[in-house]
Amino acid sequence: MRTTIGYILESIGYVVGAQGLIGFGSRTFFDTEWGWLHKVVDLPPAAYLGIVAVGLVLVVVGVRTRRTPRHQETV
Repeated sequence: MRTTIGYILESIGYVVGAQGLIGFGSRTFFDTEWGWLHKVVDLPPAAYLGIVAVGLVLVVVGVRTRRTPRHQETV
């Protein structure tokens, strides 16, 4: 179960981080709207960097969740 949750968090982190990166790049360099995040909220370009950070945190948490050793129960 821990492995599945880790993979889910990591996958969501990649998608969120990519949307933040795409949103930042499109607003900063091309003055357009790319991705799907702009359809949900209207953010300034700097806020998209925060979205990238949230995505990176989710990826790190997902990897750590998968790799945490399971505790051995002693009876």
